[in-house]
Amino acid sequence: MQSNVTASVKEFFLLEECPPDWKGYDLYCIRDGVTIFYVGRSDLAFNRVWEHIRNGWKARSLVGRFLFCNWPASMNFEIELLSSQAPEFKSVYNDPALAEEMLIKRHKPCLTDSLNAEPLELPEKYLPPNAIIRCSRSLTKLRFQAALAVKNEEKLKWMEE
Repeated sequence: MQSNVTASVKEFFLLEECPPDWKGYDLYCIRDGVTIFYVGRSDLAFNRVWEHIRNGWKARSLVGRFLFCNWPASMNFEIELLSSQAPEFKSVYNDPALAEEMLIKRHKPCLTDSLNAEPLELPEKYLPPNAIIRCSRSLTKLRFQAALAVKNEEKLKWMEE
């Protein structure tokens, strides 16, 4: 298993089940380039990210709601899944809780409250999670939009070759 795997939000939306190779990832970051919005930990990071997405409409997940408030631009955000067993976390004995804390202290994610004494300000180009959600509340429609975006991206790559 690699120490991490990254997928755009639009690619992630197309995955209904956790790929077998991703089951060992227990940490996750949601980012747009160098701006880290959220860092979290779960026994199965893939499922936890999906919980955030599903709970975003109900305002039970700040980061999930943030993704919807910034849709369609958020389709290009990245979801990075990491393993606390990776060499980079050896200094914290590969302990998942300590690895999460290490990532939070390193990145100071904008939307992570837990263990984050000094979260960075959310850059002005993003709508805050308390903004009005303007995208569809249908996961099926959002998956369709994500699939079109992935297809168009692949087409552009093909045309450049």
